[in-house]
Amino acid sequence: MFTTLVVSALCLLLLGTVVGVKAVGATRARHWLGGTIQGLVALLLLALAALAATVTVGLQGYRALTYEEVAATVRTEPVAPQRFRAMITLPDRRLAMYELAGDAFYVDAHVLKWHPWASLLGLRTVYELDRVAGRYNSIADERARPHTAYELARSKPVDLFFIARRRLLGPLVDAEYGSATFVAATRPVTFEVRVSMTGLLARPVRE
Repeated sequence: MFTTLVVSALCLLLLGTVVGVKAVGATRARHWLGGTIQGLVALLLLALAALAATVTVGLQGYRALTYEEVAATVRTEPVAPQRFRAMITLPDRRLAMYELAGDAFYVDAHVLKWHPWASLLGLRTVYELDRVAGRYNSIADERARPHTAYELARSKPVDLFFIARRRLLGPLVDAEYGSATFVAATRPVTFEVRVSMTGLLARPVRE
């Protein structure tokens, strides 16, 4: 996907530059109408190249979503009442360990779904795990007990999800949304956090 986007951006940039040079030549020859039209086409091509480049940079940290895939493997172990340790293995082999407060392990993710025609640029639905936290079963506990949350998403030069929420990617984005799941952490258990076209889900792993 990234290779297709980079090639698309470079092709649009090259084509826009060529048309721009022709527009300048037509203007100097006083072919005002042709020069104006070519100039507008050049600006459009350069704008598309800039958009493709922005999306390419912003997709760093996101993973392409096909049918269903493992987003993380998690092992939880209780350490005290309403307190547990979570050991997380991510697909890029990053390891994380957190001590969380609550009765359940909670994780959420950002999902970006593109319009079908955007697939011509190589874009597919992508996701990024955002944070993990502890979750209480009781609403009273949720209001009164300590909260713990940790970030999983990596910092990047362009926050594509933020841009999409501001409607700055125009017709490229079909939907942007958050998805979450939680699993009881009252006993030692290993499970996979999976992401599908409908969102996150958790499945136990046979020991």
